[in-house]
Amino acid sequence: MTSALLNQALVEEATKKSGLIWVEAPGLPARALWHVWHEGAACVVGDGPGEQPLGGLSDGAEAQVTVRSKDKGGRLVTWTAKVVELASGSEAWQAAVAELKGKRLNAPDGEAMPERWARECRVLRLEPAGPTAPLPDGSLAEAPRPTPVTTRQPIPAGLPRLLLKRRKRG
Repeated sequence: MTSALLNQALVEEATKKSGLIWVEAPGLPARALWHVWHEGAACVVGDGPGEQPLGGLSDGAEAQVTVRSKDKGGRLVTWTAKVVELASGSEAWQAAVAELKGKRLNAPDGEAMPERWARECRVLRLEPAGPTAPLPDGSLAEAPRPTPVTTRQPIPAGLPRLLLKRRKRG
């Protein structure tokens, strides 16, 4: 009983304080999502134009949520979530959207944002379901994916002299 309450408190406190969570749906890679903690669950909005993609998250499915430390960036806790899609315009949807609206940065439509979300987006609750997962022993870092993009070239040899001349003149 005590362990379950401690896990619940850890999930809630860590998720509340983190501005970003990593959500992994079965068969899909983890993706970073901004969220708000509201009434015992992480609420996310997305899948509309200009909003974050929610990918394979569907109503009734399970997902793994990893919460990072806001100040250090390290993994704090991983928990299993039950995905619940809120019906557009419902009381629960309105309460979640009121919280999400305050956290949405750089919205293109300002006060009209909830109406756009109602028309074009999905609002999901990620409700904790089950115990937390143990922290991994090793690194989970992956090699970068192949890309045609190249790295920067070395700076030109004369650039430091040009920069130094500008400092001396001033």
